[in-house]
Amino acid sequence: MNPPRTDPTALARDLLRCPSVTPAEAGALGLIEGVLKAAGFTVHRITFADPGTAPVENLYARIGTASPHFAFAGHVDVVPPGEQAKWTHPPFAGDIADGTLYGRGAVDMKGGIASALAATLDYLAAHGGRPKGSISFLITGDEEGIAVNGTVKLVQWAAERGETFDHCILGEPSNAETIGDTIKVGRRGSLNGTLVVTGKQGHVAYPERAENPVRGLIALMGALMASPLDHGSAQFDASNLEFTSIDIGNPVVNLIPGEARARFNIRFNDRHNQTSLKALIEKRAADAAAGRIRWHIEWEPSNADSFVIKPGPFLDLVCAAIRDVTGKQPKLSTSGGTSDARFIKNYCSVLEFGLVGQSMHQVDERTTVADLATLTAVYRRVLGISAECAYERQPVTRNRPSPDKAHRAARQGRRQRDRAWRERRRHRPPSTCPRRRARALRPSSEPGNARTSAPKLRLGSRRRRDARRVGRASLPVISPGIRRCGRW
Repeated sequence: MNPPRTDPTALARDLLRCPSVTPAEAGALGLIEGVLKAAGFTVHRITFADPGTAPVENLYARIGTASPHFAFAGHVDVVPPGEQAKWTHPPFAGDIADGTLYGRGAVDMKGGIASALAATLDYLAAHGGRPKGSISFLITGDEEGIAVNGTVKLVQWAAERGETFDHCILGEPSNAETIGDTIKVGRRGSLNGTLVVTGKQGHVAYPERAENPVRGLIALMGALMASPLDHGSAQFDASNLEFTSIDIGNPVVNLIPGEARARFNIRFNDRHNQTSLKALIEKRAADAAAGRIRWHIEWEPSNADSFVIKPGPFLDLVCAAIRDVTGKQPKLSTSGGTSDARFIKNYCSVLEFGLVGQSMHQVDERTTVADLATLTAVYRRVLGISAECAYERQPVTRNRPSPDKAHRAARQGRRQRDRAWRERRRHRPPSTCPRRRARALRPSSEPGNARTSAPKLRLGSRRRRDARRVGRASLPVISPGIRRCGRW
């Protein structure tokens, strides 16, 4: 008899009723802790804080001690709901109407966390309460904010405790239209900056006595937006720069300001890194300024570089689970904004697969009850296939190169040593022996000069001795490497 299924909708409603706007936890982590502890998980609540930032509470839970170690990751913090009067249903009520669940965080991403919890409880119930391997949850409250006290520190904290992860699914709303149409396998990087133009303050009636920075700001903004940063790459869309605000700070209309500022954000692909991108933007601004505009750019720190996950067994596994449940072959995408996958990918293979993201961050954010059930079924199938594959595959020793890699590394080392030996022979200093120096200075026509003899034998001493024994005057020049393992 099949065990009863856990209702993801009930879990999602409970989470939506926690008004956990970043960085507040508002009871959401406590709710998850209670569910997981009841299922046998060991749960840790960890708070991280940097100077000048708000402390953020995070949760790590694990059941099992064996491999493979599969992790679900996500965040319970949400963006503010905005003007609540515009919502059809209150943003933190968790209302269901016509098969649709409404609330801030319904798709981004409390619904995904609820589906992961329900799938895990179903899987454990079907396997006697213990997984084949290990299952863990990495849940933060600092994804929608500046993301410095959340997942980036949580995975580091886990690694310092000796935790190792094999695979991870991040439940961000990856699908575009329906469940199963898209998996996020990477993300573009993000970089923020402020373009500052300095002028000279003055009265608007006497512009010749002032220097209006707004003119220069508009000119530089136009230059930075005129040409594309690139035309995309094999795995990414084109990079784009967008100005998001213009700030003059001038409360009156008869004063020419002394400074004008414009904030911008760049989403960049794998054709750039942060250093090269800054250099490109500053060069374009300098060319446009042509020495006539006083400007500079204030760059903000960023921990969001572009990345992409390479195809492999885990990607095949998740695609197979999606096909089994939905009948769809998902598209692999790197579109969208940043996510916490950029931190997790340094520790294990990570993919993003969650609900349909059309309404995220909008008024009346929502998901259908049917989508929650479908996502739960996909997660449940992933857990099942992952465990089955774990018992079929050979054990893997971490951080140890394969024999082929070890052989290639040794061969490369020998080649480098041979090149270094030849360089030393070529550039060695002249001999200090008087007899050898005199012989080297003999005219080339002088009898007995080594330079008029047969080509010098560049073989090992044993081969040279054997050549003398058989009376051969000369042998062809052979690389010294021929005597060493026959690898040349």
